[in-house]
Amino acid sequence: MPVRQLSEAIVNRIAAGEVIERPASVVKELMENAFDAGAHKIDVLTDGGGRRLIRVSDDGEGMTRADVALAVERHATSKLAGDDLLAIDTLGFRGEALPSIGAVAHLTITTRHESEPHAWAVTVDGGEKSDVRPAALGQGTSVEVRDLFYATPARLKFLRTDRSEGEAVREVVRRLAMSRPDVTVTLSGDQRVPVTWPAANDELTRLGDVLGPDFRANAIAIDAERDGVRIEGFAGLPTLSRANSLGQYLFVNGRSVRDKLLVGAVRGAYADYLPRDRHPLLALFVTLDAREVDVNVHPAKNEVRFRDGGLVRGLIVRALKEALAREGQRAAATGRGATIAAFRPLPQTRLGAYDWRRSPAHPAMVAPSHGSTALDFAEAAQTAFEVGEPAADARVESFEPAAELIGRPLGAARAQLHATYIVAQTRDGLVIVDQHAAHERIVYERMKAAIGKTDVARQILFIPEIVELDEADAERITARAAELTRFGLTIEAFGPGAVAVRETPSLLGEVDVRGLIRDLTEHMAEWDDELSLERRLMHVSATMACYGSVRAGRRLKPEEMNALLREMEAVPNSGQCNHGRPTYVELKLTDIERLFGRR
Repeated sequence: MPVRQLSEAIVNRIAAGEVIERPASVVKELMENAFDAGAHKIDVLTDGGGRRLIRVSDDGEGMTRADVALAVERHATSKLAGDDLLAIDTLGFRGEALPSIGAVAHLTITTRHESEPHAWAVTVDGGEKSDVRPAALGQGTSVEVRDLFYATPARLKFLRTDRSEGEAVREVVRRLAMSRPDVTVTLSGDQRVPVTWPAANDELTRLGDVLGPDFRANAIAIDAERDGVRIEGFAGLPTLSRANSLGQYLFVNGRSVRDKLLVGAVRGAYADYLPRDRHPLLALFVTLDAREVDVNVHPAKNEVRFRDGGLVRGLIVRALKEALAREGQRAAATGRGATIAAFRPLPQTRLGAYDWRRSPAHPAMVAPSHGSTALDFAEAAQTAFEVGEPAADARVESFEPAAELIGRPLGAARAQLHATYIVAQTRDGLVIVDQHAAHERIVYERMKAAIGKTDVARQILFIPEIVELDEADAERITARAAELTRFGLTIEAFGPGAVAVRETPSLLGEVDVRGLIRDLTEHMAEWDDELSLERRLMHVSATMACYGSVRAGRRLKPEEMNALLREMEAVPNSGQCNHGRPTYVELKLTDIERLFGRR
């Protein structure tokens, strides 16, 4: 086949595939243009997840007639003053976004510059540009995109459902809104209640508006600088974490990025605080000289390359570690409600368990045979401060082992430490078991077996549990309601941003329904339509198993401990929990003797 020159229309459509991947890409490019134009207010409207309609309006400086005519031409930009691609201080600079959009959709730009007597409009349909014509609009720009990818039907087939594309648009708008707290941003359409993030005077206010009050209450300020690189922003306490990394918002010179170096630095900083399956919430802003970072790596501008990546990574790790160490004794405010709810009235019989007045260590404090007003008052005051048994304490409950069980692989239970760890004796050593991690694996395997045979048995809640969620999370989990029924979890929509839980799996017993639903929605945020059913089943099973397991802090009877050990011996993969952590540690007598220098 002879070599031929491709037509301009084909070239534009090929190039559009690099810049415009989905509706969210269009929204990103148009919002960045609005920021560069000095907008103080941006309105985003979508329909059909952005497939049918995207409209982005701003009150920026707008364009003149000559500028709007040139703006839809390839490689035409007002944001690059010279030819130095290392001196880029705007979000856009390639001059590809508008012509790429016009090559695959119906594009209409209406704009008015303060120097013009009225607005001007231009239309591009599948790469065909119209003449510039007069229009009506106040100062600013309105860009309307209809029937995205109609000119490239093959690309249209790769789009996901309207709901999935709508969520992607929402995430892009959230990220960009975080980067510019001084700009009011509104997102509406797609049968959703309009969301407005008003202009804020500081970053934390805007982050709290976008990420929610929990983040604002549990955020740690980050501010560090070295060799011309500055890291600032806010990071969540380790106790405020997620099951995925979607809550990590990273910006370089105001540009939202997903950079492996930055993500790895965050993971390294939190390594001592979070397990591998938990991820912190944070928003970090990296600022450095434009010449020290290359933003021209990919047309979508989501990736960057640092001239000194080691410097940036080291500064992030140090800044986060120092902040976390500084706030090391601070507890998450989100756990306060659960802690207060856990307080219980003290049973009157508790004082009989141990009376300090009769302790040999305090002979002078033994109560007299006749009543004492001062002592009675002190005793009443002390009782008023009693709030029940601690969830986990240092007491050891030991008992004689069942001789017939010593020879079993995990031995016979001898004691429970801190109401969390089971100590078992074997013929040639001892085993220490994390009761929650072990039971979590057992419940997980039971659930998998039940799903393989039939639907999981359900228990009806006497009063349905109402769980409030982010609107997108509520839509996401209700869309999977039929799938969750297989697990014995029956839910239904309960107005915007809430679900009602009517049935839970019987094998879980009493369960923290709110925590379970919220963790499930976090896992589902990472799913896509191509994720296999088997993988989805495993994700849900693992999450439910965690919430249906014996919790740390629960005292077990000897027979319960031994039953747990026997089940561990029978269940596959019981050497580790669902999160990859060990369920037990075994010490041989030789190991113990070596510790004491006997060998």
